[in-house]
Amino acid sequence: MRKHSVRWLLPFLLLFPVLSWGQDDRPPVTRAYFINNAYVVQEPGKVIDLGAVIIRNGLIEAVGKDLKAPLDAKTLEGDSLYVYAGFIEGLSHTGVPKPKQPERGSRPQVKDPGNPPNDVAGIQPERSVTEMLKADDKSVADMRKLGFTAAHVVPYGGMLPGQGAIVLLDGDNGKEMVLRTNTSLYSTFQGGRRVYPATTMAIMSKYRELYRQAEQVKGNMSKYSTNARGMNRPEYDEVLEAFFPVIDKKMPVFFEVDDIKEVHRAMGLAKELGFNLALAEVSRGQLVMEKLKSTGASVLLTMDLPKAKKEDGKGERGQGRRGKGKGEKAKPNSGKAEKKEGDKKMSPEKKKMMAKAAARRDASRKELEEQAAMFAKNGIPFGFSTLNVKPTEVRAHLGRMIKAGLTADQALAALTTAPAKMLGIDQMAGTVEEGKIANLVVTDKPYFEEGANVRYVIVDGKPHEYEVKKKKKKGPSDPSAVVKAAGEWAVTIKVPGQTTEGTLTITGEAGSYEGTFTSDDGESRSLSDVALDGNNLTFGSKFEAGPQTISLDFDLTIAGDDIEGSVKVGNFGSFEVEGSRTPE
Repeated sequence: MRKHSVRWLLPFLLLFPVLSWGQDDRPPVTRAYFINNAYVVQEPGKVIDLGAVIIRNGLIEAVGKDLKAPLDAKTLEGDSLYVYAGFIEGLSHTGVPKPKQPERGSRPQVKDPGNPPNDVAGIQPERSVTEMLKADDKSVADMRKLGFTAAHVVPYGGMLPGQGAIVLLDGDNGKEMVLRTNTSLYSTFQGGRRVYPATTMAIMSKYRELYRQAEQVKGNMSKYSTNARGMNRPEYDEVLEAFFPVIDKKMPVFFEVDDIKEVHRAMGLAKELGFNLALAEVSRGQLVMEKLKSTGASVLLTMDLPKAKKEDGKGERGQGRRGKGKGEKAKPNSGKAEKKEGDKKMSPEKKKMMAKAAARRDASRKELEEQAAMFAKNGIPFGFSTLNVKPTEVRAHLGRMIKAGLTADQALAALTTAPAKMLGIDQMAGTVEEGKIANLVVTDKPYFEEGANVRYVIVDGKPHEYEVKKKKKKGPSDPSAVVKAAGEWAVTIKVPGQTTEGTLTITGEAGSYEGTFTSDDGESRSLSDVALDGNNLTFGSKFEAGPQTISLDFDLTIAGDDIEGSVKVGNFGSFEVEGSRTPE
């Protein structure tokens, strides 16, 4: 374990200038905010320890060390803050209300199912998702709470649902959310409902037909605009004109793919027709990594993983101790007895078949969990698509990917720098840099660390604060407890990025306790207001740094020969403290 003396407090001295103003003397708050004493992760692998960020009018005005708080800025408070660039959804339906699904088994009312109207066939490339956005849709708040500040959003629909847009996850209405319009043509291999094109092959055929027709119409319109004499005016077709920017390579096609076959089909269409391709919801992409490298297609991996494997003896409902039914008492070992009886009735062939099926499920689950790590290992940039994942599952699924080999920096890149570059917004988003949009995620621990809480999500310079449910201490305060406080305690103070060890010495008796804190280099500081209330030990200390006096306020709980709690260091936040009694 790394050891540091009381000098662990010295990094805070760099920030004393920001403490010089009085809270009551500040002018009214504007659209300026100040984040101080934070670990600023500017981009994957680039961190400013104990840095600061100044936000003004929706932009990052400054980022670095030794920054002074603007007099008109509001300071965002928190303990041991970590600042990241806001996350970006590579492809999503966030902010787009899901349309009502037709009744099961119903058939569209069309005269000719072989030639249905475009909207019935799912061919609506002329639509813009900006017309469908709802700022108050629950999905906006749900994704923002996870740290997402921007999204590449597309409509719901069939083969050609419409055009996507890049939006910010904040605003009073859909128009205020829009950052860029008509950024992509969204396509799927979802066929028409009992009408043409209903099959994958029919969809590919229809796609070729529309694309070639669009090329022809575009050519005719170009000739007509150059010299119209002797030419009939080309007919206006909004469906075909929607392909024009794709043909000019000014707009990419984002293809949602459900399996490897669809990956091959999308890449085949892109090669044949010549459009720029981005693949979304990719799963089991390990099988086509080399081909993806050669094509240069952008890749958005799925975040929709299968359910995690249950631990042995856990996760079964309605069995085991709780018995067969709700409220029904179970006999001792009834679950085991029923399982053994069922095993006896099962034939060896069926057991073998079920074992093979379970092994296939495990292999498929592992393959999906390891997919992101394999892409990173092979140097293929990727972002994440959130079309099919529930917001409540996002962080858990990221955790499973990291456990399967993806590093925190690689995960962060897939949420920030990679999608920003794919979407062409890397000059305004994706990193914490001066001049970029103030889209930030602020947490109380490294985001991918277990137990990390999102404290603030800042979108376009507007902060959204989230309360953190305080965890109960392992040893809760008990006013009636009788403990021994006097003696020596070996304690560790956990400061982000390092730990400090020292010796806490308490002398005297209840009502007249005194004490010192001695660092490992022998430097001691006296304690003040040492008090014991049941098993709750509190005391303070101070040290001078130029014109500033920094207060240390300890709040600890004693449980036998163990001690734990926190120390509040002036305006710099609170840090964990733990230790144990030194044997006499």
